[in-house]
Amino acid sequence: MKPLRVGIVGIRRGASLARVFHNHPKCTLTTVCDLDRERAEAFVEEHHVETALTDFDDLLASDLDVIVVATPLPLHATQSVAALEAGKHVFSEVPAANSLDECQRIVDAVERSGKAYMMGENCNYFDRTVAWKREVDAGRLGDIFYGEAEYVHDCRSLMTDAEGNPTWRASMPPIQYCTHSLGPLMLWTGDRCVRASGMHTGSHVSPQWGAIDMEVGIFTTAGGRVFKILCGFSVVREPAMHFYCLYGTKGCLETKRTDWDEAKGHFPAEEKGMQHSPVDLTPRPAPPEAKLGGHGTSEFFMVDDFVTAVVEGAPPPIDVYASMDQTAPGICAHLSAQHGGELIEVPDFRPAGGAR
Repeated sequence: MKPLRVGIVGIRRGASLARVFHNHPKCTLTTVCDLDRERAEAFVEEHHVETALTDFDDLLASDLDVIVVATPLPLHATQSVAALEAGKHVFSEVPAANSLDECQRIVDAVERSGKAYMMGENCNYFDRTVAWKREVDAGRLGDIFYGEAEYVHDCRSLMTDAEGNPTWRASMPPIQYCTHSLGPLMLWTGDRCVRASGMHTGSHVSPQWGAIDMEVGIFTTAGGRVFKILCGFSVVREPAMHFYCLYGTKGCLETKRTDWDEAKGHFPAEEKGMQHSPVDLTPRPAPPEAKLGGHGTSEFFMVDDFVTAVVEGAPPPIDVYASMDQTAPGICAHLSAQHGGELIEVPDFRPAGGAR
């Protein structure tokens, strides 16, 4: 079989993904596209890629099997739909979309085209996430009834461009970037959110841009669980952090909050008190180039899953429906926050609202 011909749009954040696809044995990265011609040409020269483009329409017209969408969030849905309609498989950065209407447009495009679509939620591929999945599947926590996650990261330096004008990050509701939190919770439980309630703090740290400081979403799931997620990007905090915890009928797990803390767990049938590092986090075997994505080996395993699905004609692990399951709840939580925290139904984008 010939290697998949891959093109990528957005070579700033996309540079790490481009390196991973470029080094995959079943792919050939042939084309990069970016509005900044110098950036695109520098990448092409450094990595010996065939073509540098600045026009997305030219990328769509290229002889490609896969298009990787790594542009700013407001462009994800439009470019994903266009790529699918051009007959390309799509790998998209997170979140998948910026509105419920955009979610539906992507789903419709996938169903019409028959092409593969995967949202690149790299937190699902962290060694910790995979290790916790083993513990959950083995029944060590029992029946999980509550999950919590936080993603807090001072992104104020990214909220203006070189001229000092606000970027999309300044206007983005924080809870809409909840996939790094929700993705692992869904993976561990096999569940999906059905109702959302949200509240936010307003803008205190960066009122000149109107950036919301922090936003929280509380979700009920199809399986009767409750998830709570906090996201904040206009904040005064170091270091940035992801936090997760799970509560089950047999025990609980929680990650560290800081670099100097330790992950903990409590399993009363095994040992009293909170145990430090109660899960085996031995890294999965991977080649040296697996760390080119910049987040450990997560991008390596994530891209490999996508490529394998395309080659075998199978649905990717985070297919279009799972992608919307991770994206839509954040959109609904922000809609709720705009209406005083009222409950908002989270749509199921499967045909006829089919059960997961």
